[in-house]
Amino acid sequence: MQRLNPIKFWPPVILLVATLLFSLYDRDAFLAATKTANSWILDNFSWLFSWSVLLIVFLILVIYFSPFGKIIIGGKDARPLLTKWKWFSITLCTTIATGILFWGTAEPLFHFHEPPQSLGIEPGSMQAKAFAMSTMFMHWTISPYAIYTLAGLMFSYCFYNLNRPFEVGSTLFPLIGASSNRTIGDIADIICLYGLVAGMAASLGTGILTISAGLNITLGILSSNFVLLTIALAVVATFIISASSGLMKGIRLLSDYNMRAFALLAVFFFAFGPTMDIMHIGTTGLAQYVPNFIPRSINWTEGLDSSWFQSWTIFNWAVWLAWTPITALFLGRLGRGYSVRAFIQMNLIFPSIFGALWMMTFSGTALQFDELSDASLYSTMTQSGPESVIYSIIDELPLSQVVGPAFLLVTFISYVTAADSNTSAMSNICTRGITTVNQESPTFIKITWGIIIGVLAWVVISYAGIDGIKMISVLGGFPALFLVILIALGAIKIVITHKS
Repeated sequence: MQRLNPIKFWPPVILLVATLLFSLYDRDAFLAATKTANSWILDNFSWLFSWSVLLIVFLILVIYFSPFGKIIIGGKDARPLLTKWKWFSITLCTTIATGILFWGTAEPLFHFHEPPQSLGIEPGSMQAKAFAMSTMFMHWTISPYAIYTLAGLMFSYCFYNLNRPFEVGSTLFPLIGASSNRTIGDIADIICLYGLVAGMAASLGTGILTISAGLNITLGILSSNFVLLTIALAVVATFIISASSGLMKGIRLLSDYNMRAFALLAVFFFAFGPTMDIMHIGTTGLAQYVPNFIPRSINWTEGLDSSWFQSWTIFNWAVWLAWTPITALFLGRLGRGYSVRAFIQMNLIFPSIFGALWMMTFSGTALQFDELSDASLYSTMTQSGPESVIYSIIDELPLSQVVGPAFLLVTFISYVTAADSNTSAMSNICTRGITTVNQESPTFIKITWGIIIGVLAWVVISYAGIDGIKMISVLGGFPALFLVILIALGAIKIVITHKS
């Protein structure tokens, strides 16, 4: 019998509601406090973010080739929950959310026209283009997916093989063993619930801005706080309905549609965009990304400005970390019946390949169109916001009157899919009676979390825009960073002690 767990539900809810009330009561004070906390984190812990993410990449590589990689999640007799295609679709759509749709065309323009001055790269040059493309590979492929993969794998192993409860604290069991008691689990869950709401609110904020820009361009609906709130409520209502239908219904259906839509969009852009230039820019960026992977990961690139590194690379790591602990619970649920190596393939290798192809196509198109049009896309971005870039590109392609509304719909479904899965995981944490057999929580818990996420996202984008999204992402990822470090230490212990 599933029922509310008040110990895990009320503390983060009360804390989040208090945060919302404070932001509404005194917006300036709220933004000032958020900015101060954000600056302190970046100034003092950027090195820990960067080194941790790099070491996690190498740890995953060790796990993949170690004897532990042969372990079947759930035991030799465990039957998979999903086919590999469904598994990959849900995993990919759960993890990327609206990020690739929003940043895929906007972020490279920042790097193309505003490369770090300390590197001496001329803005708008071929060197700047290669730097922009390599940066997209850095921020959207191996490193971020490694974070998700490690945490998801550890939860999957602990939940199915070690019979630990459905909570974030279970991922710490390999490290601290019997001392991983209920109190530690409760504290970890409360902190991570707060952090994920911040991360989801930031992600929803980018989705709302993208949808708002699309409504303005396709239907002539001007953006306003009321329009932004309406979009937020529509997204929240949809993902609550989907999450309430359970893993095997709403999430599976939406992710399948979403995956096919992503593939169609990518093929369309590649075929009707500057195809040869896309391939050239992509290979040039890849040639710069691979040899510079380690120094770029830890800011050892000679002359790279630390403020740029914090504003972009650490911001991206913080976003992924904010989502990681709760997302790990959802991703871990999907791994039953498959090997550890298959888990790494589906959560790291294949998504990274998809991310690289996506960024090569969309970022490459944005960079080439911008160069050919005398920086018109960059001008659009600075005047109308990053959310407008993708629609300006679509206007230059065939069938723009069809592709524009289609992209708007994909953006909507994309966030709903990601929020759906994480709302489900968050609600399960706050529910007693969740087991490997009964994995669904009461609907009212999902509704509560959905409303909080939606309102917080609206507050952030209405009053602080992109800067607010970046700040709240860092605040959400900071506590998750320490949890992921402990999870990594537990994984090291397992690899060392596991016998083939």
